Amino acid sequence: MRRAVTATALTSALLLAACGNADNADNGPAAGVATPVTIEQVPATAVEDVPSALVDMTAPELPTPLVDPADIRAGGPPPDGIPPIDEPVFIPADSVDFLEDNEPVLAIEINGDARAYPVQILIWHEIVNDTIGGEPVAVTYCPLCNSAVAVDRRIDDRVVTFGTSGSLYQSALVMYDRQTESLWSHFTGQAIAGVLTGNELDTLPLATVGWAEWRDAHPGGLVLSRDTGHDRDYGRNPYPGYDDVDNPPFLFDGEVDGRLVAKERVVGVGIGDQPIAIRHDTLLEEGVIDFELGGRPHVAWVLPGTASALEATSVSGGRDVGATGVFDATVEGQTLTFRSVDGGFEDAQTGSRWDVLGHARSGPLEGVRLRAVEHLDTFWFAWAAFSPDTELVS
Repeated sequence: MRRAVTATALTSALLLAACGNADNADNGPAAGVATPVTIEQVPATAVEDVPSALVDMTAPELPTPLVDPADIRAGGPPPDGIPPIDEPVFIPADSVDFLEDNEPVLAIEINGDARAYPVQILIWHEIVNDTIGGEPVAVTYCPLCNSAVAVDRRIDDRVVTFGTSGSLYQSALVMYDRQTESLWSHFTGQAIAGVLTGNELDTLPLATVGWAEWRDAHPGGLVLSRDTGHDRDYGRNPYPGYDDVDNPPFLFDGEVDGRLVAKERVVGVGIGDQPIAIRHDTLLEEGVIDFELGGRPHVAWVLPGTASALEATSVSGGRDVGATGVFDATVEGQTLTFRSVDGGFEDAQTGSRWDVLGHARSGPLEGVRLRAVEHLDTFWFAWAAFSPDTELVS
């Protein structure tokens, strides 16, 4: 029988993520194994002399917050107590020696620049301010909602960087931008308090997949290294047991949509537009699910081989929850339908074989890539709270 995770234990885990544990820390691969790669970053714009929502969300000079300030709850650590990574250092995929094949990584590709951000690092930092394919991007992860989101850091003529506010809204990470100290929902990419209230960031396709799958797809890609400038016990999960459907969410005060249990996993698509949630267990049973989004045919699929980062004491030790992908199913005017095959997927129209990241690896369409669609692997309580009118595929 798994132990219940108490609010006290979770507060301690958040504080541990803030303070770290230098006793067992490993801040990088062995000397001489890899040549670190530092990316030239798009410069951020200047800090602005404006009222700070980080200090007072209800300051009279500020717009009315989009949410009740009382619903933005202190999580434990102070602002940037869980330290974002502002100077990311990467190593080539073929030099990585600290990841197990089944470990989850956050996969993103912009302008041909493929990157992997190991969850074993993001679980301790939550935000990486980076430049990918020449574009300023923040890669973010909230362990309490089990959600990963990538956003473009440009807002009109600003280029911002993000920090962790130390607060939560609907149990989800609340970020702040360092230029205006407005508060942002990690889950929706919207400013909910401060001078930028109402602004929305452009979200970017991001997938959580197993290390082996990403490495095989991108042998020349770059991987965020453990050289973060902080001492953390990378590889250990500071939230063991949190990924238990019977454990309640941390600091979540909303009503749970009764269609599913609060911490059932779902694949969410179309937040704020035409929201659809696919029950994760159903996707595991089916392998492939076809659906429509915006009047166009889409496909969601899952490939076994990726561990849950939030179950065991180690990130790689959790049960197999698989890696998901969501894609536009139309290629060059032809709608494809897919089925699961050993180690990947096959389309019925051409017999081409596809990997979980949407690349055709063999067959007539070899070299083609499906258009990835933004989606969230997350807990039901969070998805339903931010998209209460969601359609549920169960």
